Amino acid sequence: MKSSEQLFQEALAMIPGGVNSPVRAFRSVGGIPFFTKSANGARLTTVDNKQLIDFVLTWGPAIHGHNDPEIRKAIQEALEAGTSFGTPNPLEVEMAKLILECVPAVKKVRMTNSGTEATMSAIRLARGYTGREKIIKFSGCYHGHVDSLLVKAGSGALTQGNPDSAGVTKGTAADTLVAEYNNLPDVEKLFEANPGAIAGVILEPYPANVGLILPQKGFLEGLRNLCTKHGAVLIFDEVMTGFRLSLAGTQGLHHVVPDLVCLGKIIGGGLPVGAFGGKAEIMDKLAPLGPVYQAGTLSGNPLAMAAGLAAVRKLKRENPYQRLDRLGIKVRDTLLSAAKAKGIPLHVPQVGSMFSLFFNPEVVNNYDQAIASNGDLYRKVFRYALDHGVYLAPSPYETAFISTAHEGVDIDQACATLDLAIRSL
Repeated sequence: MKSSEQLFQEALAMIPGGVNSPVRAFRSVGGIPFFTKSANGARLTTVDNKQLIDFVLTWGPAIHGHNDPEIRKAIQEALEAGTSFGTPNPLEVEMAKLILECVPAVKKVRMTNSGTEATMSAIRLARGYTGREKIIKFSGCYHGHVDSLLVKAGSGALTQGNPDSAGVTKGTAADTLVAEYNNLPDVEKLFEANPGAIAGVILEPYPANVGLILPQKGFLEGLRNLCTKHGAVLIFDEVMTGFRLSLAGTQGLHHVVPDLVCLGKIIGGGLPVGAFGGKAEIMDKLAPLGPVYQAGTLSGNPLAMAAGLAAVRKLKRENPYQRLDRLGIKVRDTLLSAAKAKGIPLHVPQVGSMFSLFFNPEVVNNYDQAIASNGDLYRKVFRYALDHGVYLAPSPYETAFISTAHEGVDIDQACATLDLAIRSL
């Protein structure tokens, strides 16, 4: 088998940057990306036959670990019936029912092929429902590569040092208003400056594409009140947090109910998927019932539905969230203890099975504070960890994930490595 370096050199000649998603290029951490030949449990195996304890977990979906037997079996059984039908299939109905049972805000749901499609469709629906044009988003929140949302974006856009993507027209950007996360007065000013013009507010309730930022007390509740007061649609982008922090996503933690919710990742069990849902009166504006058009050839794909159903049903049966939180706390405390011993300013925001590292003397509450963190120290920790068998996100501005498969020897070994990574600085 060819080495990662050989494969990357070949890819560079045929694929822009050698990768099919920018952050995979390792531009912000240095070196060349490794190529994976297999994954099982909490570990990846590279084409160079190196095993890595994985805290990226295919960017979130693998909450049960890689290659989960139940999910694999569900895909195999669905595959026997065919790969795609282009008609409604029973698994779509089962998935819709499961989402409605778990997520309080969702009374009707529409499946898509990706989280980007879900957010794109949700903002179009908000505009169609309200008859208004402007959308408020937050600095550092990433909602996929939707033109109107690639303004002050996080994730790969931030990693590339180009938050405002080329190719986004001035007209499109003009309809997007940007507020500071955790700053209610900032949002209120935008509403006051644009009376009757704001269709909706979209945010990651727990921003996880600029590192992990936690909402301050009262912030999400305040957004709910402002949207209700001004007749705007509140949209939670829970592509990452949906089914990861609880069966209800972040709604299981704070009980703030948005008008629309975007989902993805876990509800596909590792296969491409997305969904958006919410109030029936809003969702009924979608074609074929209403004037807002949205469609997708592979939406509700039977293989993706089978995988997602297996993943979510396992979560319902096992309810692993307290276990996952304990693993998250163990990683967080390991990192903080090592940093304290070295006298290095480090904050490790953690909620459940999500965490990130900010080398910053201040608690990070927004985008500006996040990007003021010391990315150089993160790069050193990333490189040490990777060289010693632990894979963190290849960017200072991403969130790490933990799975149930990390329990036991893998979490102990990973924590020992991360402890040494911090102490090596």
